[in-house]
Amino acid sequence: MKVIGPGRIALKLSLAAVAGLLLFLTLATGEYRVSTTATLEPVVRRAVVAPFAGYIAEAPARAGDLVRPDQVLATLDDRDLRLQRLKWASQYEQLGKQHQQALAQRNAAQVMILSAQMDQARAEVALLEDQLGRSRLRSDIDGIVVTGDLSQALRAPVERGQVLFEVAPLDAFRVILQVDERSIADVQVGQAGTLVLSGTPHEGLPFRVAKITPVSTAREGRNYFRVEATLDQKPERLRPGMEGIGKIAIDRRLLIWIWTHEVIDWVRLKLWTWLP
Repeated sequence: MKVIGPGRIALKLSLAAVAGLLLFLTLATGEYRVSTTATLEPVVRRAVVAPFAGYIAEAPARAGDLVRPDQVLATLDDRDLRLQRLKWASQYEQLGKQHQQALAQRNAAQVMILSAQMDQARAEVALLEDQLGRSRLRSDIDGIVVTGDLSQALRAPVERGQVLFEVAPLDAFRVILQVDERSIADVQVGQAGTLVLSGTPHEGLPFRVAKITPVSTAREGRNYFRVEATLDQKPERLRPGMEGIGKIAIDRRLLIWIWTHEVIDWVRLKLWTWLP
């Protein structure tokens, strides 16, 4: 087919367009970014545990509530503790009277026995007063209740050490990125990225990769590595559990590679599987 010479303007324009496109794909570069699913997670969680075995008396707080320092989250029934405290306090008074009588009678052996029993009674009273002071479970930080809802469990028993609430501060979040194993080799600590949350799609939050964990999880037939990142900005509206899409900036590469590398890698893997 004759191309050089007069005529065939449409063909010449088409060939020029194809040549220009090939030249563009060969030379043009763009920013290569790894796209991941992202979740906001609190950096720390303060556990509020039951100080002793008992029953739930009141539970005004529940997951999602904003709390202030020293705010009451729940109250344990303390009637048994008060009765025990009264019992030991009465016993301490009786022992005190017996101790005075033994002193008056100069009975040294009885004085020593009663002194030991008074010390025991005094210790029991102090222990019960300490438990009574901890029957009102309070938050020690300004934050949000992440887990815990005892509003439907009033009068339910709890065991000593049982975690009843978890409270997270509102000014300390980290971004958890799930990076596909095919892209994890490109991710390094210190790389920058942008997070867009589902609740605020109009705003991008800059972050920086802080940690790459060597543990992978399987999901939907693929393996994903957990990558942790820190936010450069911390808007007040952020809440634990918010999800979105995070993109990690790797470097600048050819656009043709960025657009086709996943398909090429898939073809290579299939050829490796099929070839003997």
